[in-house]
Amino acid sequence: MPRPVLPAAIAIAAMMLVVPASAHSITAAPSDAIHASFDIIETNIVSKGDTAIFTTRVRGEAGAEKPAATGKFEGAGVYAYVWPTSLDSGDIGFEAKQGIVALAVTFHPDFDDAANGGANRDVWHPHWVVLSEDAACPGGLKVNDIPEGTTPKVPPTWPGVPLLIDSPDYPTALSGDTVEVSIPIKFIGAIADASFDGVTAGLRINANLHAPLLCVDNVFKVASGDLSLPGKVAPAQ
Repeated sequence: MPRPVLPAAIAIAAMMLVVPASAHSITAAPSDAIHASFDIIETNIVSKGDTAIFTTRVRGEAGAEKPAATGKFEGAGVYAYVWPTSLDSGDIGFEAKQGIVALAVTFHPDFDDAANGGANRDVWHPHWVVLSEDAACPGGLKVNDIPEGTTPKVPPTWPGVPLLIDSPDYPTALSGDTVEVSIPIKFIGAIADASFDGVTAGLRINANLHAPLLCVDNVFKVASGDLSLPGKVAPAQ
């Protein structure tokens, strides 16, 4: 299991040396204090034809570590490779201005959250999530809850859970040291002008099933060092 680091993302990341690989991607110096599978060394988003490609490289084998299954939804763990972006929540099918929009590749063996009732607990898979700060969460961030009795705008592949989370079926691959997701730009046209960052993290379902339902529990690494979104989407070279 990855060794937890300080829960405040900015506090941990500020101690990491960040080296710009180019004008667009973000690289970070490796750290033995972070489990190799989650130790980001480079993260990037590029456009290639009609596709946006999200990539993160780590010091070890991507996806090698998975949360231990508990057999329960309450308190279940989630591991994630995350790209926080400057996109607006309205760009991905929710109401506008709801929080931080991030793409996350996740693994959680205790529950399914695929669109239309599908199963995804046994594979790494992508989500769009909308995050906000919440001091009730050990990592300082939560996936935004949908309050009971409300019916906000949601995308067609929303999985029916009370969270601002989407479950699109984007091609996702973990191979060697790399996590990669390919997204048709027609679904996220605003990505061409977006900024981004890279994060690895553990999340957890609230053991009492109350809001916040899904918290960031541990931040393992922040590529930029301060969540400043210094990466810029650019055409692939």
